[in-house]
Amino acid sequence: MPLHVPPAPAPALRCVLAALGSPTAVHEAATPALKSVQGPLSAELPLPVHVLDQIVPSSSTPYTRLTGWRFLIRNGDRAVAAAETVLTPDGWTFSHFFEGPYLSSTERALRQAESMRTHFQPRLLSIPELYMLTLWLHGDTDADASAGTPRPADVLVPLAPAPPGIAAHHPHRVADLLPVMTLRLAPAPLLGSPA
Repeated sequence: MPLHVPPAPAPALRCVLAALGSPTAVHEAATPALKSVQGPLSAELPLPVHVLDQIVPSSSTPYTRLTGWRFLIRNGDRAVAAAETVLTPDGWTFSHFFEGPYLSSTERALRQAESMRTHFQPRLLSIPELYMLTLWLHGDTDADASAGTPRPADVLVPLAPAPPGIAAHHPHRVADLLPVMTLRLAPAPLLGSPA
């Protein structure tokens, strides 16, 4: 198995399981699929969620920070929702359930990564400046999943919907995709100014 899924912090998993066991949390969630499910639900495939706060056109390593852990919520063999946890001063806490295009896109990207020959540690990388979420395939499978920055040889798989000009589900080395993302943020030249 080329993907080495890191274990989530036990308190993060416990708070998701508690939310799944709470009729109030499930029925108040804005997730029609989760509300209509019959049968048992399970929290699987924990992925650390990192945020790249600022894309800077430089040779320095991009800085990321851990913002939470995301779990796929399964009913049998299909994912019906996802659950997000966040770290607070009091420890890990359940944030919310959600569904939408990133759910199936994440599953597709994980299947795609499973077919690669290289071993990776899967993570999610959010790039707010581009309204973009990627599956981050970190090359160090033994790394602490809560820390680290994307290495040039790591692979990013943009999830759908991806920003214009960046193809969803097309794996890119970090060294190749970061310059493209930087160009996406470049301000348009002013009218009448030399290019």
